[in-house]
Amino acid sequence: MIRTTVPSSARKGAAVVGVAGLLVLAGCSGAADAEGSADADATESESTATSSGEYADGTYTADGSYQTPETVETISVTLTLADGVVTEVEVTGDPQAPETEQYQGEFIDGIEAEVVGVAIDELDVHRVAGSSLTSGGFNAAVDDIKEQAAA
Repeated sequence: MIRTTVPSSARKGAAVVGVAGLLVLAGCSGAADAEGSADADATESESTATSSGEYADGTYTADGSYQTPETVETISVTLTLADGVVTEVEVTGDPQAPETEQYQGEFIDGIEAEVVGVAIDELDVHRVAGSSLTSGGFNAAVDDIKEQAAA
């Protein structure tokens, strides 16, 4: 058996780096848990609004922006409302990065199933078809649409 003695200062340094790494990872896990512990291919639509506002029937469009690791992206959201409930949705994007094109496409393909038939006050999308960042732009656009449609 061959033994190599590691200096005490190297062992202490490695321990400090390990503990610091754990603290950094622990801080990151809180954001991941807050983003949603739902299945990666599902969307959470939950009611966080306590008020039930009155909204004029009609079709409304707004843009929403969100930050990706590469750029700031924008999507355009068009919602049709009847009695405060979403009856139609259309989302278009103009992706600036190749990876964003993929995620926006997946979001656009899955969003209708998640929001049509849901009251606008209950919309709070977190993740659609594995796309979690695009939902930030969607939710920002919905907030703008609520203001436009307020009766």
